[in-house]
Amino acid sequence: MRIALFTIVVREYDEAIAFYVGKLGFSLVEDADLGGGKRWVRVRPPGEKAGSGCDVLLARAVTPEQKAAVGNQTGGRVFAFLHTDDSRRDYEALHSRGVKFVRPPREEPYGTVAVFEDLYGNKWDLIGPRAATR
Repeated sequence: MRIALFTIVVREYDEAIAFYVGKLGFSLVEDADLGGGKRWVRVRPPGEKAGSGCDVLLARAVTPEQKAAVGNQTGGRVFAFLHTDDSRRDYEALHSRGVKFVRPPREEPYGTVAVFEDLYGNKWDLIGPRAATR
């Protein structure tokens, strides 16, 4: 078994696509009209191959409970972990595209980590290998 997809509740599809594709560099995998204003929108992190990782489903909030969860998917904790082979490179690239970082890169026992927020305030860890020491 593996996790193939997880959902992020968003205010609007197009603004979420603009952020995940335009700012984070994800690929738009699918955007299908399901009728009644509902769409099936999947995005995938850069470098991720189909079937080898986990896609993200962008789901528009419609109920009051769903709307209340936008930007607070995990009660303020880090929501998702985005691994990279070069955290400094990707930190600089994302920062230059206007991604809001709440913690710059720092060394931790498990690697170099920076924390950013998506357009709604959900926190993500950007994690890369530990910097080489001399």
